[in-house]
This record gives sequence, structure tokens and C-alpha cells, in this order.
Amino acid sequence: MIQKGYKAVTAEEAVKVIKSGDRIHLSSVATAPQILIKAMCDRGRAGEIRDIKIHHLHTEGPAPYADIEFEGIFQLNSFFVGHNVRRQTQAGYADYIPIFLSETQRLYRDGYLKVNVAMVQVSPPDKHGYVSLGTSVDATLAAIEQADYVIGVANPNVPRALGDAMMRMEMIDIWVEDNTPLIEAHFDEPDDVEQLIGKHAAALVEDGATLQMGIGALPNAVLHQLEHHKNLGVHTEMFADGVLQLVEKGVINGAAKCIDKGKMVATFLMGSHKVYDFIDDNPGVLMMDVAYTNDVNIIAQNPKVTAINSAIQVDITGQVCADSIGTKFFSGVGGQIDFIRGASLSKGGKPIVAMPSETNKGISKIVPVLNPGAGVVTTRSNMHWFVTEFGSVQLYGKSLQERAKLIISIAHPKHQEELDKAAFERFGPHYHFIQSKVSII
Repeated sequence: MIQKGYKAVTAEEAVKVIKSGDRIHLSSVATAPQILIKAMCDRGRAGEIRDIKIHHLHTEGPAPYADIEFEGIFQLNSFFVGHNVRRQTQAGYADYIPIFLSETQRLYRDGYLKVNVAMVQVSPPDKHGYVSLGTSVDATLAAIEQADYVIGVANPNVPRALGDAMMRMEMIDIWVEDNTPLIEAHFDEPDDVEQLIGKHAAALVEDGATLQMGIGALPNAVLHQLEHHKNLGVHTEMFADGVLQLVEKGVINGAAKCIDKGKMVATFLMGSHKVYDFIDDNPGVLMMDVAYTNDVNIIAQNPKVTAINSAIQVDITGQVCADSIGTKFFSGVGGQIDFIRGASLSKGGKPIVAMPSETNKGISKIVPVLNPGAGVVTTRSNMHWFVTEFGSVQLYGKSLQERAKLIISIAHPKHQEELDKAAFERFGPHYHFIQSKVSII
């Protein structure tokens, strides 16, 4: 597998380059190098290393280094709290660095964080001496550039993605071989509420729009409603299986984009092997550095950028909590504000925040004030469109009292009276005289 005289070693041999006190970067999502993670943890368990700081974005698969077992040996300070480290982070055994996704690469390139060892997974070298980072470029390319040592796992299951994902094999210092299939991410089908939200959000998408949306059932619900649209483009931080059908039908073709015309642009992927196969050697997909995909000025160059992001809680003035449940971190800042701002500056752009009006337990997610400790990811001044299963409202340019009436109008009906009372207590008797034209689709 390894060409041009590069000799592969075992994972156990490769991780011997790690020494106590080092800072480690792990590649993200499906390309998290599990074979190296296991070997590193074995060294920690044997007492050979300690005081190791680990950084990464969301990863799929086991993350044992975050467990209490490794207290004092490994300290995870992630850039995004994924499901596999959420419990440990909420318990305090792992920690989180609040950071815009666009700026995660700056932490390395501008020297805020040192990288002693970058551990990544790549495609095998091609005949020209290039490898690909496959499904995850994000901040990993920056880590590779700045690391003292780069350990690369050459795995034929890593797709040969193009764009910034391609790099010279000489950028890797130590090679390991593996043939383990990449972990797949599967998402539930949209439920009735999510389908309604998808319908309302999709109604805001115009022909020729450039899309950004996240992962899961809600984005899929939006995508399912776009089959009759024309000339949609994709410039996003990530995409999953939901876009494939629209590509096959010619709905997504990038024809109306101003930059990267005809190309789908992302910085990481989550999905099934269909997605991995789709990007393999596909010149229609560019896997780019997060400094490019999430740059507000780059995003804004495309027309009608329609950014659809989710929320955990929204208050009646339009403040959006998207990273925590009260004081308990659930995810991270991610790229939401990068794309909210980018879409707002795009000609004809539409920043959209969409969420169910209440939790599965019937608790309203629209609230008079955010829960104590809740983090504001998107500020009220950045809010434009807000969507629930009961419709969509445009908040940009609206006063606080007008916003309250609009937001409450798409809350669950059983919570509207209580929210309206809270708004009256907050704003005074004039609140009842506010007349707002509510746009409900």
C-alpha cells in the first residue's frame, strides 16, 4: 500500500512518538483514527504517558480517552461536544473550547494551541504521491501543517476526495496501515412535526439558492420538499445522504452559484457509505479547509444563500441557544453564526433557525427567557427567519414587542397564553396594542 519507500509500522510503534505533556489532534467524524486511539490509550493504561491534551471536532466511534479511567492521563478539550463525549463533558471529565467553526483552524495556525502530534486517517497514496483526507478536512489540515509529527493511517476505505483534502504524502511522517470500514452515521426518518417544519422551511427556499444545512431528520425533511426546485447549489460545512437524491434528479447542480460554480463544497461529511462513495474521485465535490467553507465573506459571494440551522431554545426576543441545555453543554457553537452571517450578507440570502415548538415531553422550547446558564449562539440582532411546525416568521427589523408577538404566534397553541402573559409583564400594557403582520407559511 505505501509507495515510494515509505514503510508502514504498527499502530503500537507509531504512537511511541507521543510523550507526556504533548498535545494531540485527532481527525474528525468518520476518519477518527480508531486504531491509533486504541494504541494511545493502551500506552496510557500502562502508565507510559500522562498529562496529554487532546483536541478534535466531532468524532464518530469510541472516545475512551475522555473516560474517568484516564483522569490525569488524557484531557479532552474538544471544539464540539459530540454524542460520544457528551456524558463525560457534562460530568467535567472532558471539557469544551467555545469557538466558531470557521476559527478552529486559527487555534493552530495562529499558535493559540500547540500541536505535537496529529493523528489522521487518509486514503492510500496515488501514483502521483498524493493522499486525501477524505470525509474530514475541517481543522485537521491546519493541525497537520503545524504538528511536530503526523501519524497517518492509510486506509483504502477513505474516499479520495478532492479540493483541500488532497495533500502530498510527504506531509505524513509515520505511516500505519488499516483496512477497517469507516463508521457510518444513520438518521431517523422525519416524524410528523419535523415534516411540517421541513415544509415551512422549504417554502422559503427559492430556485437558484445555495444551501447550507446540518444533519439529522430535520434537514432531511427540508430536502425531501425540494424535489421540484431548480438549480440549487451547496456550500456548507457538511452534508449527508439527504442531498444525494436531489443531485441524481438534477435539482442540485450548482448552476446558479457565483463561486465554485457547478461544485458542491463542504468541509466534513456524516452519513452512510453512499455518501463516501459519492465523493470518491468526484470532481463535482470539493472538500475544503474550514477557513474557506465557513468564511463569511466567501459564503456571501453566492446568491440566495439559504442557511437552515437548529436550536435548543429560543426566547421571545429571538435569542437562540443552540449549544447547551441550561449549563449542560450538548453540542457547540459550530458553524451556525458563520452561516447566519454569511446568508444575511448574501444577495437574496435567508438565514433560518428552525426547531420544534416543544420537547418530546411537551415543554415549550420557546420561552420568556432562556434557562439559566444557556448560551446564546445566535444573538437576537442576527435573527431573520424563525420556523416551527406552526409556520415561519420574519424577525429582521422588528422591534422587541413585534418580535414577541411573531414568535409566540408559532409557539405551540397550548403555550401561547402563558408566553403572551410573560410578554405583557415584560413590555407593559402597550404590548397588547402592537399590531404585527404575521407571516405564517
